[in-house]
Amino acid sequence: MKRSLPWGWLILLAAVVVALICAFWIDDTLLEFIKHHRNRATWVAMRRTSRWGDWPAHFAAGIVLLVGAWLRGSNRWARVFLCMLLACALAGVSTRIIKVAVGRARPAMAAKEEWRGPTFYSRSQAFPSGHTASSVAFFAVLFFANRRLALICLPIPLVIATSRVYTGQHYLSDIIAAALLGVLCAYLVKRTALFPKIDNRQSKIEN
Repeated sequence: MKRSLPWGWLILLAAVVVALICAFWIDDTLLEFIKHHRNRATWVAMRRTSRWGDWPAHFAAGIVLLVGAWLRGSNRWARVFLCMLLACALAGVSTRIIKVAVGRARPAMAAKEEWRGPTFYSRSQAFPSGHTASSVAFFAVLFFANRRLALICLPIPLVIATSRVYTGQHYLSDIIAAALLGVLCAYLVKRTALFPKIDNRQSKIEN
């Protein structure tokens, strides 16, 4: 029996692509709005969220969860947490490659005369957001394994992504592109490492 096409995912992908195109149109407008309406307390909170929301924190959490699952003898959850780490790493590497290739300056750097275009170092480059891609990839794997638990954790990548725009480190389009990249990395890990045996077993049962 042939498996049905993932129409839901295709529609979601199309919606994200449209949102990304629209985001490029409002990038500067949104940053100007935030700049004139941000307050000190929120900025400090977002700054701290941004500082602790990068891949090292996700890796540390993933390692702790992986060790905990291994000690409890839960092979299923050990695989899930390992795949979360793999997806996070894949998103991080992919983000760096794209940043160097695209060479889009961060909002703060774009206005400075010393910006000279793409370089091998990605710290001053914006597209896409590494924080967002890593966090989305990390928790998207969890979504594939346990949707209820993933929905509980959903505010984490959302707040991290918001902090990157609020603190002026990224444009909205950087965030949307990073979220799409994160989901794609998680889906690739899901297909190759998380549930391949389960998918094959279900296919045999259907036949």
